[in-house]
Amino acid sequence: MEKTLNRIHPVSDPESTYFLQISWEKDLGTGFGILLTDGQCAWAGTVSEAEISREAADMEMNKEKYVEELKKALVAGEESAGKYNFVIS
Repeated sequence: MEKTLNRIHPVSDPESTYFLQISWEKDLGTGFGILLTDGQCAWAGTVSEAEISREAADMEMNKEKYVEELKKALVAGEESAGKYNFVIS
C-alpha cells in the first residue's frame, strides 16, 4: 500500500493547518482511503472506484484525466502547492 501525507491550509480557514493522508493499493483510479486531521480531531473515509467514475462523468471528464487531476491535488504535495484550494466544511 502506498501513502502520502500533505500539509494543507484550507482557503476556508487559512490560519489553520490540516494534514491529509491518502492511501491506495494499485492507483487512485481503483479507489483510495483518506484521512484528514487538524491535530485534535481526525476524519477518515474511503472513495470507491465507482465514486471516482461517477464524479468524472459528472464533470464531463474522462476517468484517466480525472485521476491525473486527483493525483496532482491530493498526492503531488509541494509540486502542486498553490495550484489547488481546499475548503473544509
